[in-house]
Amino acid sequence: MNRDRIVSVDEMTASVKEALFREALLQNLSVHGELSGFKLHTSGHAYFTLLGRDSRVSCVLFRSYAASVLAWPRDGDEVLVRGRIDVYGARGSYQLYATALLPLGAGAKARAKEALRLRLEKEGLFDVRLKRPLPRYPERVAVITSPTGAALQDVLKLHALRFPCAELVVIPSLMQGLGAAEEVVRAFEQARGIAGLSALILARGGGSRDDLDIFDEESVVRAVRLCPVPVITGLGHQIDSTLADLAADAAAPTPSGAAERLFPDGGMLEAALGNAARNMRAMLERRIGFMDQNIREAKRRLDTDISRGWTLPAHEFARRMAASLKSAAVKRLSDEGAKLSSIVSRLESLSPLSLLARGYSICSNGEGKVIRSVGGLHVGERVTITMNDGSAAALIESISKNE
Repeated sequence: MNRDRIVSVDEMTASVKEALFREALLQNLSVHGELSGFKLHTSGHAYFTLLGRDSRVSCVLFRSYAASVLAWPRDGDEVLVRGRIDVYGARGSYQLYATALLPLGAGAKARAKEALRLRLEKEGLFDVRLKRPLPRYPERVAVITSPTGAALQDVLKLHALRFPCAELVVIPSLMQGLGAAEEVVRAFEQARGIAGLSALILARGGGSRDDLDIFDEESVVRAVRLCPVPVITGLGHQIDSTLADLAADAAAPTPSGAAERLFPDGGMLEAALGNAARNMRAMLERRIGFMDQNIREAKRRLDTDISRGWTLPAHEFARRMAASLKSAAVKRLSDEGAKLSSIVSRLESLSPLSLLARGYSICSNGEGKVIRSVGGLHVGERVTITMNDGSAAALIESISKNE
């Protein structure tokens, strides 16, 4: 802008707004400070001031974003505000237009967590009836964790020691800090595309309780509950539980504990299989011995029966029965043959050929149709006369009907 040029207040404000808009950092930033002068307007908008050690900034959270705040903070709470800087021309001041208001202080975070817990509990996300049992022998397991953290090494070690036959799929993700919650949710979405998945481990190593705040965020809790396979958490905390632990199907205090609970002990399985094989072998040997004893006893009884001549009467009975069956079969064939001859004679008596043999003949026209009456004949028509030993062609010269 030319220094000698005189501008209006509106032009000056527009230039300031344009300069702020060109600064990318000021259009998407996160600021932490102490909350002061918080007011929730009847319109649904929230107005407050964010205090630093030597400065302050006015903030506004419009109604469309206010719905994401679970529990409103109080004056004096330490909070994190995400949003953008812009100029409010009506007052000639700049302010922070917030899109999210997150608690940082212990008291505010506890109130927000409790409010979210009650709401999700009312929805049924923590219902024990929704808990799915962990697979007894998992075939493919996904692990959502930091690829450089100690948690992954703990899981890999337990996997190799206990159940190395299971396939392990590592889905890398941030486990703390800004953007970590979004990455965890994306990791769960990626897990949905893994075919044949048996279970999922959400693991994070030890750290302060504040480092686990992302596992109390609603998006992460819902991602855990909506996972299509059983989820076990091992988030490295012994005292306090996160909302993600409550939503999971099972929870362990450490990543090692989660892996130990999910993966069966391969050594114990091998020992159990060995015992089962030995028991089966002993059972088969006893069974075979018992059957062998039965066979020897049956052979002894058969030898005794033969030696006493008990089989001879049975042989004679079988011979008589065979002769009786043969006699019955011959008689039955004779009777059926007589019936067949009678039927053949009846068929022959009904055959037209028998009529021809007795001197009758059959008259048919050129189409082969049998003429049964003189009404079916015409003078000059050629007909065929069939007799017992052949046929002859004839010409109809005249027709006379009986009275």
